[in-house]
Amino acid sequence: MSVTVGIPRALLYYHYYPGWEAFFRALGAEVIVSDETTKAILDQGVRDAVDEACLPVKLYLGHLANLRDKKVDCIFAPRIVSVERKKYLCPKFLGLPEMARFCVDNLPEMLDVEINVHQKYQETHKGLLKLASRFGQPAAKAREALAAAKKAQEQYEAKLRQGYTPRDILEKRTEPAGGGNVRVAVMGHAYNLNDSYISMNLLARLREMGVDVVTSEMLRPQEIKRGTHSLQKDIFWTFGKELMGAALHLHEQGEIQGMVLVASFGCGPDSLVCEMVERVYKRAKKIPVLLLTIDEHTGEAGVVTRLEAFVDMLRWREAI
Repeated sequence: MSVTVGIPRALLYYHYYPGWEAFFRALGAEVIVSDETTKAILDQGVRDAVDEACLPVKLYLGHLANLRDKKVDCIFAPRIVSVERKKYLCPKFLGLPEMARFCVDNLPEMLDVEINVHQKYQETHKGLLKLASRFGQPAAKAREALAAAKKAQEQYEAKLRQGYTPRDILEKRTEPAGGGNVRVAVMGHAYNLNDSYISMNLLARLREMGVDVVTSEMLRPQEIKRGTHSLQKDIFWTFGKELMGAALHLHEQGEIQGMVLVASFGCGPDSLVCEMVERVYKRAKKIPVLLLTIDEHTGEAGVVTRLEAFVDMLRWREAI
């Protein structure tokens, strides 16, 4: 009987799940993902978390509890410090394994390998091989699993740049949605935008309104890098840099009619980056911006009303 590895459907799930799944399946493990977010899962996370935690962390803890209740053998909860040179992830990712152990009772074994591409690339590689050895596979098989993970992740990211959202791909939709008569950029963390419960199905709602949606995952790395060239200082956080670069690139190209910015209440990087993006757009007075700040108390009706009014205004401006 194979080992069951649980992966929470939260935080970096929408960034790296295809690579993680390929890695563990190549090692002969059975991968089990936590359920789609529900009010019960979010409420559990809110009860387990400390008061200062942001919404995505609360949700992550709720998904850990969901996996515990599914009786998986272990849970993959990596400590991801950096995924590129000279950039880091937000501090919440650095202490995530400890936060999980402290906050959620009776969790199974945690697979908490450290991913630190900037400072400890060789150590990261060794750590992944060591993790693979825990599944009773020889070193050659572990290297094959890493290669399979790399290939799956590259294919996933290539498909994102074809206009699919992470959710489109993970739900195996064969054609990217599009073709709306107004083009709107939706900027925010993938773990907020693609979780249909906490985002109140934002991306799907916009598409139902006839909006052609653009997210940062759909842009090429060169375009995001070009967008950050006008900044006086580099942005320290990988996801903040991607959000900022994508927003500035789209503003410069002028190929969108509006932008929806989605921030988490209590998120430090969001409060800075979203403010900077909003200022650039408002100063130029060319492309309207709608800022949505979400938390566990956000009401769906209010969000839908604001979205509908925003899209109507964009169509009025374009005389569509």
